[in-house]
Amino acid sequence: MNASATHTAGTCTLVGAGPGDPELLTIKALKAIQNASVLLVDDLVSPEIVNFASPTARIVYVGKRGGCKSTPQAFIEKLMEAEVRQGEHVVRLKGGDPFIFGRGGEEVEHLRRAGIAVQVINGITAGLAGLSSLGAPLTHREHAHGVVFITGHAKPGDSGTDWRALASTAHAAKLTLVIYMGVSAADHISAELQAGGLPALTPAAIIQHASLPQQRHAITNLQNLADTLHAQNLASPSVLVIGNVVQGVAAWALQASSTPPLQAAC
Repeated sequence: MNASATHTAGTCTLVGAGPGDPELLTIKALKAIQNASVLLVDDLVSPEIVNFASPTARIVYVGKRGGCKSTPQAFIEKLMEAEVRQGEHVVRLKGGDPFIFGRGGEEVEHLRRAGIAVQVINGITAGLAGLSSLGAPLTHREHAHGVVFITGHAKPGDSGTDWRALASTAHAAKLTLVIYMGVSAADHISAELQAGGLPALTPAAIIQHASLPQQRHAITNLQNLADTLHAQNLASPSVLVIGNVVQGVAAWALQASSTPPLQAAC
């Protein structure tokens, strides 16, 4: 931290709002939202969660969505700093978890350089909530020894992920791949993963609007990933889950459909 740290009456907390379902908020996150005097809210945070804020709180929407008009990151960071210096209790409310593709790390670094302490409250990330909602795990002793959370979107000037190298490692180590922001590049990602050695029939799931009432999903395989996205009209925000753990979704659905309902005891 900067040795000349500025002491203010204001505070700043990065809060993970989770995937959207307000019941998936942590108690700590809920308290922070209720105690905030200023909330800087991401685009993917559901209105039901914003409604937990105090009636006197000032709510500022600073949405960031791929392919949409977004609030510049530098502006958000300067706004956070300015509000704290004005003595406000600032909550930066972010979808999912602040430190999983939420640019929370950049915001914390900026504020710490400015001499402002930051608290971070984790949230359930969509990659976890999505597959869990379908009754399947991300790890499994037989099918997946680990999980990789990775973005399908590279910033300008960045070559992005080496999907072929990742495929080789994932296949050898039995890893589940959870890909965020990968819808627009699904065709390329699928082709590169196959070229890297991940079998074409590796099970895959697409989960849109994870945890929300409008959640939709499709189960497919790696080679049909892009075609399934188009055929089912699935779009962002969606997570792509690729790995043998996904086969449990189909097995669970089959079991549920073949199990007779429980009879009430007389």
